Amino acid sequence: MSEPEPHPLTPQDCLVAIMIAVSASDENLRTAELVKIDGAVNNLPVFADYDIERVKAMSSLVFELFEQEEGLDALFGLIRDNLPERLFETAYALACDVAAADGTLRTPELRLLEEIRYELNLDRLHAAAIERGARARHMSA
Repeated sequence: MSEPEPHPLTPQDCLVAIMIAVSASDENLRTAELVKIDGAVNNLPVFADYDIERVKAMSSLVFELFEQEEGLDALFGLIRDNLPERLFETAYALACDVAAADGTLRTPELRLLEEIRYELNLDRLHAAAIERGARARHMSA
């Protein structure tokens, strides 16, 4: 009997994949969004032991999945399989920060945020608080 294969994604990989997916959702990776992803990976405690080189692999994975008809479903399947539930709100907060980073929320980003809320089964009140925090952090003067 062979040993089960290890999970292909770490929890941190899942968080990075969600951020990249939000940035790529409108088919335009904006500099502000990429800077937000880079800042999160380099500064947040959840990424303390994360290999920054994995960001490229996660980008490739997300772009590959987005080219497939059921790619978004596959992405959410990977995330549900590899991201602990205790990090679901963290994932949503990171997604909101990336979406808000350039100062404009576009329809594809809003749709993907809605899908993330649904797929991660986030409480609507908690999600609203996370969204409000992201909006407050990204206001311009």
